Amino acid sequence: MEATIIVKGTPVPQGRPKFARRGNFVTAYDPKTSKQYKKMVATAAKMQFTGTPMDGAIKVNLSVYRPVKTSVSKVERQRRLNGDHRPVVKGDIDNYYKAVTDACTGIVWVDDAQIVEMTCNKYYSDNPRVEMTVSTLDGELV
Repeated sequence: MEATIIVKGTPVPQGRPKFARRGNFVTAYDPKTSKQYKKMVATAAKMQFTGTPMDGAIKVNLSVYRPVKTSVSKVERQRRLNGDHRPVVKGDIDNYYKAVTDACTGIVWVDDAQIVEMTCNKYYSDNPRVEMTVSTLDGELV
């Protein structure tokens, strides 16, 4: 089984957790931007993935397309859009991956612990988005 999910809009990396004291207890929660982005990813996943969540070992291929800053020269802009210069700026690729995979848990797969293989890339684009392809690995023992 294979599924492709595209989340349109500027990708948002998973932020550092925030902490709050509730009486004698301390609770952790997602920053506002991370929480909103995860909701957007979950909504896109629900609209584009129909059926029951995948079970067993799965592979995820994630491509993050960031917008090109307007302050760069035309030559540099073209280099970035051609893929000659790739994003080496914050956010970290693992934080983009974390935000998207957390949001898809229970929708596309049962638990993100099922992910046994992954590929993740960052690019520049005039059409910022995240593209994710998920496939089951047939014959893998769980």
